[in-house]
Amino acid sequence: MSSDLASHIVDFKSLALENNIERRSELARHVALLFARTWERCSDDQIDIYDGVMLRLSEMVERHALSYMAEQLSEVRRAPEQTVRKLAFDEIEIAEPLLRNSNVLRESDLVSIARSKSDDHRLAIAKRDVISENISDVLVNLGNTEVKQTVAANDGAVLGQRSVNSLMTDAKGDEVLQLALGQRADLADAHIEALINFASEQVRKLLIKEGATEAAGKLPKAARIAAGKLSNEFWLGRYDFETGRGRVMELVREGKLTENALRAYAEEDRFAEVVAAFAMLAGIGHAEAQHWTVRNDTEPFLVVCRASGFGMMTVQALLKIGPWRYRLSNSQRQTALKSYQALDQQEAYKQFITWKEQWMA
Repeated sequence: MSSDLASHIVDFKSLALENNIERRSELARHVALLFARTWERCSDDQIDIYDGVMLRLSEMVERHALSYMAEQLSEVRRAPEQTVRKLAFDEIEIAEPLLRNSNVLRESDLVSIARSKSDDHRLAIAKRDVISENISDVLVNLGNTEVKQTVAANDGAVLGQRSVNSLMTDAKGDEVLQLALGQRADLADAHIEALINFASEQVRKLLIKEGATEAAGKLPKAARIAAGKLSNEFWLGRYDFETGRGRVMELVREGKLTENALRAYAEEDRFAEVVAAFAMLAGIGHAEAQHWTVRNDTEPFLVVCRASGFGMMTVQALLKIGPWRYRLSNSQRQTALKSYQALDQQEAYKQFITWKEQWMA
């Protein structure tokens, strides 16, 4: 996007002051569409310009224009954060596409919306490709029957013990929930056995037919699809690593990239920046950092963190963001932290050096 075009967008800000609400709505739709078509070529400053313009317009346009804006921004990886957040907290007719699809919304946003808004909002969140354990807990605790059924049927939802227990209790009188739980790939054997025992005859036959009581590895088709979708490659495609790396390089040039900066990125849930900062501070390649921070096996990441001398607070923050928010349960996260505490720094450093020599060979 050229600087001339950026100036043109700023002109929309002044044009929005006119009294004709339909004209302002038209401008809002135009700006949202323009951004959706050009965002990949926008700099951070230009995205900030869009954010300011759309925020201003969102206060003075008709509801259908807000719905259009939300739809256009819902699947954009670098959508203006303030605008997305404002629209996501709006009525469900506006918020739904963002709640279902936007990667810009952070866990804290989704938890807040799930707690404070309607079951329609909770249902939209329950349909996201991936849902963290914390979000699932709120949806199961506060959601109506349809929300609970949707969470249970979502193979991308991480279910903690509390949510599973609650859903199992509700499932005793709910065939839809019985079937949804029985088709999950992550349900413990004890829960599967209990489910088979109290499920209706019709559901029991379906579960047995689909292999819910057979040997491990014979997963229902939906579970196999979900496992493939939640692969490392799936996660690597969800983040704008190029922009994140550029922001971190600015800190490097200013001499401000420290462990505190890394932890701040983690606390702000900026995964792309975390990966770049982690790579720079640990002295590893950006590609290695990407793969080590999306995989289920956290051991290489923990060894590098210990070898680099990262503090416990930093590691704890890093294990809560990005894909690990969804791929690790809270109990797995606690196990990883205990493993980190048990690592000897000198041994970790030796292992790290061995790996670096293998990369360079």
